[in-house]
Amino acid sequence: MAETNSAATIGVIGGSGFYSFLDDVTEITVETPYGAPSDSLFLGELAGRKVAFLPRHGREHRTPPHRINYRANLWALRSVGVRQVLGPCAVGGLVPEHGPGTLLVPDQLVDRTKSRTQTFFDGEPLPDGSVPNVVHMTFADPYCPAGRSVALGAARGRGWEPVDGGTMVVIEGPRFSTRAESRWHAAQGWSVVGMTGHPEAVLARELGLCYTSMALVTDLDAGAEAGEGVSHEEVLRVFGENVDRLREVLFDAVGALPKTADRDCLCTRAHDGWDLGIELP
Repeated sequence: MAETNSAATIGVIGGSGFYSFLDDVTEITVETPYGAPSDSLFLGELAGRKVAFLPRHGREHRTPPHRINYRANLWALRSVGVRQVLGPCAVGGLVPEHGPGTLLVPDQLVDRTKSRTQTFFDGEPLPDGSVPNVVHMTFADPYCPAGRSVALGAARGRGWEPVDGGTMVVIEGPRFSTRAESRWHAAQGWSVVGMTGHPEAVLARELGLCYTSMALVTDLDAGAEAGEGVSHEEVLRVFGENVDRLREVLFDAVGALPKTADRDCLCTRAHDGWDLGIELP
């Protein structure tokens, strides 16, 4: 049976291709103290679970990575009952072993963005007059261990052996890396490079949400191969070639995530000992 008492308990932040074929989808508009999210939320049911899908870049892919309203996106999901989030994304591989078509479930993250607001707890008043306290959130392990285990198992169940762990470095975008930047990223031992994984993960943690990234490698980054470098067309082509099996893995993961009442991971204890100063939705 489906979980009750909320519009949705699981959130998926990704493209419209992940929900567009479901038979019964309800579109709702959500307002947040931080403005509008990237798009409406699209609510559906999958494997007995209530799921809220949110197009990260908008349904027509018009919002570039550095202009996504990440705070509104995560707040909107929590406000409808979401407590676990799956974040599929396209990334570039930084080592030859992680070539196009690789699925990597990272366990670490490096932030190299420049202009993104990455906290709810900045001491700035909200529209209702409440003021969040300044909170220094623990973020040593940025991804939910339970969600990672589920994602890895779902991929293996579909015969798609994933890379278990690795570091995702997140750049500002929307441009791709120079060769020098890419070679430097690889020299640090980092695994893949993307543009949307931060601050998505840390904002989820601040809201007490379990967050799991599922990174599909669409190209080898500029410094990892010869030639003209990464192109947007190449990224779209490889993503399109793999989207069906990524969707299958994603939906299997949705069904295998713990029930909300059974969550027992570091994410659920993110607020222990803190006076947040504001009431979360």
